[in-house]
This record gives sequence, structure tokens and C-alpha cells, in this order.
Amino acid sequence: MSEGRKLRVEVDLLDQRITTLAQLGDLTSELVATASRLAERLPMLGTAPPAVHLAMRLREAAGSTGLAGEVEATERELREFEQMLAGAKRKYLEHEEQSREDLREKRESAESPGRSGRSS
Repeated sequence: MSEGRKLRVEVDLLDQRITTLAQLGDLTSELVATASRLAERLPMLGTAPPAVHLAMRLREAAGSTGLAGEVEATERELREFEQMLAGAKRKYLEHEEQSREDLREKRESAESPGRSGRSS
């Protein structure tokens, strides 16, 4: 980081983003369940060979390699990003706490020799 530039992390805003990602993950999970149920159903298109073939293709398109799979992959990515963001927040707060502790110790050690020197 160059001198004069300060980085400020708004932890409350991070919390809001993490909460939003969790909600999106929940909604996506519901979408996965709906897409999976859709994939399990065989559309009622009749018994003629072209209709049966079309019904099977629609079922495949909604299944684990189709829509349900895509939505499930999206949900997984959302959850991973949510975890990564929560981890980054946790590490930031740990670093902040450590920095605060280091500064306090440095201040105390700087004040200690001065006090003993004055009282001698």
C-alpha cells in the first residue's frame, strides 16, 4: 500500500453481504430442489416415439447434467464465496485485534522506562 492511502474495512457492510449471500444460497438451494423434482417428472406428451423422445430430452435437460446441475453448481459457488468472505472478515478482525494489542504493548513499554527514569 502506498503512503498516504488508508484502507478502511466496513465490517458491518461485510456482515450484510455475508447475510445476503447466505439468503441467496438458501434460495438457490430451493431452486435446486425444484429443478430436481422437475427432472424426475416425465412430461405427459403422449406415447408416440417422437413425443417420448422429446419427453426424455426435456427430462435430461432438467436433470443433474442440465438445469438442476447448473443451479447446484451455482449454489456451491455461492456457498464457497460466502465462506471465503466470512473467513476474510474473521482474519481481518483477528489482525485488527493483534495490531491493537501490539500498539498497546508498545505504548506501555515506551511509558514504563520513562516512569522509572522520572522517579529515580
